Amino acid sequence: MLIRREEPSDRDIVLDVVRSAFAGEGDLVADLVVALGDAGHVRHSLVAEEEGLVVGHVLLSRSWVDARERLVEVLVLSPLSVHADHQRRGAGSALIHAAIGAATDDHCPALFLEGDPKYYSPRGFERGSDAGFSAPSTRIPDAAFQVVVLPKHEPWMRGALVYCDPFWELDCVGLRDPRLSEVESQLQ
Repeated sequence: MLIRREEPSDRDIVLDVVRSAFAGEGDLVADLVVALGDAGHVRHSLVAEEEGLVVGHVLLSRSWVDARERLVEVLVLSPLSVHADHQRRGAGSALIHAAIGAATDDHCPALFLEGDPKYYSPRGFERGSDAGFSAPSTRIPDAAFQVVVLPKHEPWMRGALVYCDPFWELDCVGLRDPRLSEVESQLQ
């Protein structure tokens, strides 16, 4: 499996991968990918290629931590997408590993995401609240708000995560009921 930067010629297949990975919400998540790029917030867009075919994608976009001293630019890993026909073969793990490496190489102090702790915790993420951060919305279950604190992080860099505008404009922050209640009961 090859992990590489997304090329402009990959755009359509990346959006197809995103739509496949997120099934019923695929169009919305694909719209988020486009909106983050159009707004200039994308810092890294990586693809997983298997036998010359793009099978996965991860996007890192800029957001901020509202620390007491000042705003701190951080990265958000969203979305992570693996085509439905290629899941459970290691592409997601490889993309996460590459994303953490890219964020570290960028001297980013922290990398955030919303996701299943059973999947992301073994890959280096921890509960954001345990590391001194608060979620940008009450619609994000505490266990799902996760972070990797990176080497450039300093102790004062704690506070609320503030997503960039496209997450809010497309209502891609947390979950809404009844799905929120279902996920909260599963995570307890």
